[in-house]
Amino acid sequence: MDIILQIAITIIPAAAIFLTVVLFLKKQNEREIRNSQSDSLSGKLQADLKKERQKFFLPSRLEAYQRAVLLMERISPNSLVMRLHNPGLPAKALQADLLKAIREEYDHNVAQQLFISPAAWEMVRNSKDETTKIINLAGKQMQATSMGLDLSSKIFEICAEIGQLPTEITIDYLKKELQELF
Repeated sequence: MDIILQIAITIIPAAAIFLTVVLFLKKQNEREIRNSQSDSLSGKLQADLKKERQKFFLPSRLEAYQRAVLLMERISPNSLVMRLHNPGLPAKALQADLLKAIREEYDHNVAQQLFISPAAWEMVRNSKDETTKIINLAGKQMQATSMGLDLSSKIFEICAEIGQLPTEITIDYLKKELQELF
């Protein structure tokens, strides 16, 4: 009887600890399953919300990329000169017209930065600034008596020396980024 009592004294606490561990692990497992289900529901809900946001914003994003490309086309030095060229205008007046056109085009499209990536908008802004620099560089090389034809020729000459214009680089980047959306 003494041995049975000693065995019982040893087994009962061990069994109690064993049952406690089993119950603890069972509750932990149930909690993990609930969290996993909750995460899966949360993940599914987030995926659904993302799809809805994309459906809502995709047309605006697409339009923003189109408008950004159009902006780059319109402020390209070659395009500007062809559109605003007036050979009878003094060079300084044509330069002012070209710079005004760049500012207006940019200002008209500044809200598009809400729908394109910050990197893409940075490139758009830099292209605008570089195009302005090209026109100012050509303008600095003009004499007081230079005409619009002289300025136009100088702008074309500078563009030929540059090779690929900043606006062309930005257009390529915008097209690539837009393709990544699909």
